[in-house]
Amino acid sequence: MTQMHNFKAATGLKNRHLQTLYSTLLRKCPPIDLEVQQFELADGDFVDCHWYQKPVQDSKQPIVILFHGLAGSFRSPYIQGIMQHLHKKGYASVLMHFRGCSGRANRTARAYHSGDTADAKAWITHVQKSFPESALFAIGYSLGGNMLLKLLAEYRDSSPLSAAVSVSAPVQLQYCATTMQQGFARVYQRYLLKPLKKSLQQKFRSHDYASLIGLSVRGLKKISSIEQFDDLYTAKIHGFSGAQEYYQKSSARQYLSQIQGNTLIIQALDDPFMSGKILPDPSQLPANISIETPENGGHLGFISGNLFQPQYWLEQRISHYFSTANSSS
Repeated sequence: MTQMHNFKAATGLKNRHLQTLYSTLLRKCPPIDLEVQQFELADGDFVDCHWYQKPVQDSKQPIVILFHGLAGSFRSPYIQGIMQHLHKKGYASVLMHFRGCSGRANRTARAYHSGDTADAKAWITHVQKSFPESALFAIGYSLGGNMLLKLLAEYRDSSPLSAAVSVSAPVQLQYCATTMQQGFARVYQRYLLKPLKKSLQQKFRSHDYASLIGLSVRGLKKISSIEQFDDLYTAKIHGFSGAQEYYQKSSARQYLSQIQGNTLIIQALDDPFMSGKILPDPSQLPANISIETPENGGHLGFISGNLFQPQYWLEQRISHYFSTANSSS
């Protein structure tokens, strides 16, 4: 169903690009101490999980599990901001980095992708077993949001999560990959592509990608779009024939009707990476899924207040949604 929302863009920050860039460039979060837990995976690889105010054993404190966006990490302002906000509201939080995103290279030749739910499922199961008395929640941002929605659909009626929120998720990956190659969005594409290529180039020291997937360092350097990167590396290393098959099978939109848990999807209609066209008609979705589509907000923005006293509406909205879901469970 569609819910009413009350987001109003900050005075002077209504533009989609200002909404998108403000937090990344100008938000200064107070430093926080994070406890790093290296979580071993079944295939011999690992992910780094960063806790903020990790609960003590046998705690009943609710826990929020976070999933970042493409090339995101614990350093991302939207992650640090939500962690501190959730702490004030009584929640513990933990960010599960996707493979290779914490600043340490992962062990295997593969990395992560938008529809790869196995690592997240393993981590959620671990948290559930470690803190059986705690209610669990999850937030997925951008790529992490698409992954989370797909995971919720896979859970069906057995989800261990009391509620989940997806923000600015590219639920139709091909549409978003195409959009990234048009107009000003190409600036964002270059920004995201640079660390992806740099990280992969470093992994050539440990893995023979020419033999594995037919990709050379020279070929990597020629990649000029996210779609090319996905076609030549992401898709191939994860067993897809190419970007088209990867996008088709990993896009979350087709799975939304299978989600049975409490889920909130927040998507600005002026998101420069995508448009409202990627979302289904809310009437086609079950009542447990709420979609909020503010006119403004950009990509992972949603800055209200004013230019000199910004307010991070998204954090307030998420914690309010969780508190409502928690009180009704």
